[in-house]
Amino acid sequence: MPFLQKFAETLAWSIAGVLILFASLWIFDRLDPTDFRKEIQDGNIAAGIILAAMILAISSIIVSILLTP
Repeated sequence: MPFLQKFAETLAWSIAGVLILFASLWIFDRLDPTDFRKEIQDGNIAAGIILAAMILAISSIIVSILLTP
């Protein structure tokens, strides 16, 4: 039974983390309305680096929040 409880907790926190990530990226898109997908397809490497950095930063914040007791 402890295995199922740990599994359910892990699954719930994973789903919560993904939902928070999507919400954070949605807020970022509203604050900075640059079309990063179009910029990356046009070959703008800086736009790809900015988008990757934002995703990594938001993900690290979410992980640190979820792992803090």
